[in-house]
Amino acid sequence: MGEEQDRPPDLRLAGLAVATWLTALTGLHLSAPMGLLLAGAAAGLAGALVAHLRGWLGRPPDSVRRYGWIAVAVLLGVVCGGAATSARLTARDAAVIRTLAQTRASVTADLVVRDDPRPVRGAAGRPAMLLISADLVTVTGPDGRRVSAPIRTLVLATDPAWRALLPGQRLTAEGRLAEPRGGDLTGAVLSATGPPTPRGAPGWAQRAAGTLRAGLQRACTPLPDDPGGLLPGLVVGDTSRLPPAVEEDFRATGMTHLNAVSGSNVAIVVGAVLLLARWARAGPRLAVACCGLALVGFVILVRPSPSVVRAATMGAIGLAALAAGRPRVALPALAAAVTVLVLVDPELAGDPGFALSVLATAGLLLLAPRWRDGLRRRGVPAGLAEALAVPAAAQLACGPVVAGLSSTVSLVAVPANLLAVPAIAPATVLGVVAALLSPVWPAAAEFAAWLASWPAWWLVSVARYGARLPAGTLPWPGGVAGGLLLAALTVALLVAVRRPVVRRLVAVVAVAAVLGALPVRLVASGWPPAGWVVAVCAVGQGDLVVLPVAAGRAVVVDAGPDPAAADGCLRRLGVRQVSLLVVSHFHADHTAGVTGVFRDRRVTAVVTPQWPEPAAGRELVEVTATVGGTPVRPAGDGWTFRDGRVELGLLGPPYPMRGTRSDPNNNSVMLLARVDGVRILLAGDAETEEQRAVLDRTPPDALRVDVLKVAHHGSAYQDPTFLDATRPAVALVPVGVDNDYGHPSPAVLSRLARGGARVLRTDTQGDLAVVAANGRLAVVARGTDPGRRP
Repeated sequence: MGEEQDRPPDLRLAGLAVATWLTALTGLHLSAPMGLLLAGAAAGLAGALVAHLRGWLGRPPDSVRRYGWIAVAVLLGVVCGGAATSARLTARDAAVIRTLAQTRASVTADLVVRDDPRPVRGAAGRPAMLLISADLVTVTGPDGRRVSAPIRTLVLATDPAWRALLPGQRLTAEGRLAEPRGGDLTGAVLSATGPPTPRGAPGWAQRAAGTLRAGLQRACTPLPDDPGGLLPGLVVGDTSRLPPAVEEDFRATGMTHLNAVSGSNVAIVVGAVLLLARWARAGPRLAVACCGLALVGFVILVRPSPSVVRAATMGAIGLAALAAGRPRVALPALAAAVTVLVLVDPELAGDPGFALSVLATAGLLLLAPRWRDGLRRRGVPAGLAEALAVPAAAQLACGPVVAGLSSTVSLVAVPANLLAVPAIAPATVLGVVAALLSPVWPAAAEFAAWLASWPAWWLVSVARYGARLPAGTLPWPGGVAGGLLLAALTVALLVAVRRPVVRRLVAVVAVAAVLGALPVRLVASGWPPAGWVVAVCAVGQGDLVVLPVAAGRAVVVDAGPDPAAADGCLRRLGVRQVSLLVVSHFHADHTAGVTGVFRDRRVTAVVTPQWPEPAAGRELVEVTATVGGTPVRPAGDGWTFRDGRVELGLLGPPYPMRGTRSDPNNNSVMLLARVDGVRILLAGDAETEEQRAVLDRTPPDALRVDVLKVAHHGSAYQDPTFLDATRPAVALVPVGVDNDYGHPSPAVLSRLARGGARVLRTDTQGDLAVVAANGRLAVVARGTDPGRRP
């Protein structure tokens, strides 16, 4: 065993796997003919090279023979990846479907659901959107002609009836076809216009999975929100009840892989069965049979979707290598599995989850054993060495992909995952037990879920406190370039540290960098900037404005559409206590994030408009404040507020506005604020009618301000005279990326700019802060976050 571990890794199939993977990824962004041309060229080169290596074209040098067959494997990977992807692209780009999609035709489609419907947050105030991945079987066009079209389809639906669908279920739906965005095997996008019509029930496996998953959710219902929402995600990848703030903490600490079914889930469940089999003194064949049954059962429980099959494959590879006692066999098995999975489904080549699974498994096979043995040689106990090596190897291998996706490099990911290790297995195993018991013994299932909530609570705590560490993440170039840059640096570092002198030098430089840079980041982190008087956060299509009262304390005006975004905004600004929360009006883009404002913060008071609609927003604010023990009162005539550096006065509405284009908008609380002498007008979503009413009741000079928070995300419903009267030096526009409202209006922005205002917007410049220094104003933009969704 020791001799086998000392031998270099077996990389003979690695070239085939990598070439197949990269060629399939390239092919997804090319046309089918181009993919075939690439495969044909590679086949020709492979044939010529084989002839040369076999001596048919002369005897090759030994150096060519040594590496020639590796090159042949790479070329064969190009052939396989190009041919497989081109075949699928040919089916995807069928002329009939392409014509219907280009004309946005109304069709009736026969579909087979591929995966669970996924809810996504839509624009504030609109019904939640569901994304359903499906296989299109037949489609009937506007002319009544029915054609067979076996392609993948993405369904966009808002009807609640789509939520109950199970994978494998056949149905009929009506809607409009549209062209896909490209880069995958989706041939069309169907915008459903109503509920689906089921055509038979799904298979027994999917029904069983649905029963067990629903049972697990019921067993978790009595638990607190955070561990109760995490446990189904940890066990079966169901994050429907996971609080957004917890999801944000897991993302910040590099622990999001725990919320998705991965190879580690498979290894934990099957490994537990293997331990039980060995404890019962079962023979090798019986133990393998039990593990196989457990693997099949777990795949059924979490749904046999492509991502789950991928995770099962990756987990089974490591377990097979462990059971066989030959770790060196695992790497060729991983390469073969990657090749087969990509050929069966070329779309996996562009799936970040697939990349993370493969890289994590490769890190565990290539890096973790050597690091573990190195630590043990230096006197580290075996268990601790294993616990240190495994998360470090997985995190290092996955780092380039994570950096490319998030534009950050996490410094807390390795310690956070190390602290999480002891809790993952018990939470997962107990969660599976709760799911299995739920149909037959609900009380026992709730007890098992209660036991599992304790390790789940530990995971939530690790993520929460890890996300709050200063300098926990560092900015990094995003996209493919950023990922490749970090990958190159990682490989160079791994090669360099094999030399003792370089290893010592790297250790000294790393320690010096941490000791030198960390205090600077703690003292002057760059955000918020010194001397800031108002900040407008990029929370999507919504408002969240912060006025500093004192260190760690602020006034918050509106809460945005997303609790995680609201909490993240205040966390970045260092706000630990909210002296006053003002809700300008009750639309969801100003109230839906209110729980994020209250999260781990004391909110002293809440002020709301006198207009009570929409009722849903008002109830959310009142319930959240009641739970937090915070009084709520409306802003009446003459209302003022003063605390620390902040003074507030009510400007509008001067009287209840009725019969306007939008009564909730035109009854927005409009505030005139002073912070360190800087005049700031916070206009809520006031439209033309309220702006005119305020203008009629207020002397023009009283509206002159230094900073204007532009009303209603810069919409066109602005009164020109009102804008001219404000004459701001700085105009801040909180608005969501690629929103479909047409916000902000170019005409409004141009008028403000012509009046001398510097206009900034959160969709393109991220969080914005106005700084007052030496009697002058400056604006600091934190920059956009590619991971933030509108």
